[in-house]
Amino acid sequence: MRKMSDDVIISDEITIPLAELELSAVRAQGAGGQNVNKVASAIHLRFDITNSMSLPAHIRDRLLALGDRRVTADGILIIKAQEHRTQERNRRAALDRLRELIQSTLVEPKPRKKTKPSKRAKAQRIEGKRRRGELKKIRRRVDDDNQ
Repeated sequence: MRKMSDDVIISDEITIPLAELELSAVRAQGAGGQNVNKVASAIHLRFDITNSMSLPAHIRDRLLALGDRRVTADGILIIKAQEHRTQERNRRAALDRLRELIQSTLVEPKPRKKTKPSKRAKAQRIEGKRRRGELKKIRRRVDDDNQ
């Protein structure tokens, strides 16, 4: 079981100290009855990607370039966890989601190699266009004076 003071371990080289994270308890939304109305069991996790000293620059850039809706224009990642009944389980869920998101950026994306279509692919494309044109020609209105 994780202690409250443990850092978030992303990989062997990357660890995010809890001091860089802002965790706040809020009331959960939606159905849940009395428990939802009385207890602040949902967790809002805020992580400032742009000012993080624990992330390498290339990982920071990849996180910001993801286009994820959870990242604000200021470069702050906001994760809301409210699927569990207890605050501690929601806290763990939020930290796990943060870990998964950052781990997804650790894999170097393969550079795209430009390729050209083969002769057969070009021929198939042209043949498909010819067939479509023939079909459209058949569907045209027949003029009486051309016969």
